[in-house]
Amino acid sequence: MKMTMHIDEALLLRVMATYGFASKTEAVEMALRELDRKARFREVGLAGMGMTPEELGAAVDPAYDLNALRVAETPTKYGQ
Repeated sequence: MKMTMHIDEALLLRVMATYGFASKTEAVEMALRELDRKARFREVGLAGMGMTPEELGAAVDPAYDLNALRVAETPTKYGQ
């Protein structure tokens, strides 16, 4: 479908360069798909995947340690 839109040109060009989109249409379509994906993902989260809070809690391994899974990084010193 062809339409006229007013889009921040600099923003669009940055997005195209960052993500390697070949056209403005491709960049806009992917942005819309991403927003739709995030909205659907949020709906699933809010619905609790059809589970009660207790069932959700029981579905997580008690030995799961998010901090242990994170990679420790040495802070970068800028300006040196």
